[in-house]
Amino acid sequence: MRRAIRKILVTGGAGFIGSEFVRQAVRSHKYTLDVLDSISYAGDRARLKSVFNDIHFHKINISDALPVNSLFKKIRPDVVVHFAAETHVDRSILEGQVFLKTNILGTQVLLEAARHQGIEKFVHISTDEVYGDVARGSSTEKAPFSPNSPYSVSKAGADMLVSAYARTYKLPVNIIRASNNYGPWQYPEKLVPVVIYKALNNQRVPVYAQGLNVREWLHVADCVRGVMTVIEQGKIGEVYNIGSGIYRRNIDIVKTILKILKCTESLIQFVQDRPGHDFRYSIDCAKIHRELHWEPEYGLERGLTDTVAWYRANRSWLDKKVKYLSEYWSKVYKV
Repeated sequence: MRRAIRKILVTGGAGFIGSEFVRQAVRSHKYTLDVLDSISYAGDRARLKSVFNDIHFHKINISDALPVNSLFKKIRPDVVVHFAAETHVDRSILEGQVFLKTNILGTQVLLEAARHQGIEKFVHISTDEVYGDVARGSSTEKAPFSPNSPYSVSKAGADMLVSAYARTYKLPVNIIRASNNYGPWQYPEKLVPVVIYKALNNQRVPVYAQGLNVREWLHVADCVRGVMTVIEQGKIGEVYNIGSGIYRRNIDIVKTILKILKCTESLIQFVQDRPGHDFRYSIDCAKIHRELHWEPEYGLERGLTDTVAWYRANRSWLDKKVKYLSEYWSKVYKV
């Protein structure tokens, strides 16, 4: 029987999903937590303010092998939960090299450190985007990869590295492929916080093409509960899809947020589509439901309403982030 998990190293723990994991893990009172993050443009210690005294924080880039190896030797984690990544498709189209360095080479650095340390489990957080466009039906964990952006290619490469280390070195791993996350603390380059910010300031809301692209919308708290479930119950070597089963077109998400904010749909501005834009993602989550008995708790209306309320209550944080995004938005939306 595998011994109880005591110490977890969380990479990317100051990011959007990683920080939610840290907050939930602290509240569980089950683990000792070490958090590694490079504090890139999208990382922020503020996300950890409520739990900072309950964790050990390390400012390290996962691509830097020497400090990563030293940290593993020092703390000797039972489990590594690997969230750290460059994540935004639009940025990968503008500058893809950093995605390959962080998401592939950085993952390899962590895998090397983990195998030499003899950890209990390495949990790699991936994305539904590795499956690419899904015209109909849903992708199971055994579906072939068909990534279509530098970001999704880099994540598919990382997935394959994790699988290779499992086979070649017998590293105990799980891979989690999650659908589109949203919720509090998300950096305002993603659709939901961009719409909220623009609408709160009575600005035009940019929407690619006609907004007909379909995504599966998963609240970040549900995603993290799924990750926790895989850590504690997931069978070594298995891949698990985590999704909500809630599918909406981007334009419908935009209109729902505007309705919650009591803003007019005349704010919507359709802009030139993103190059290579995947039309539809859909993952089959029967495996995690059947084997681990995980189910999402958030409906979309509740999730978006709570998210809007959080951003309204944290306008200063949102405004601070947006301060540095005007040039980026002009490049991406071409307006």
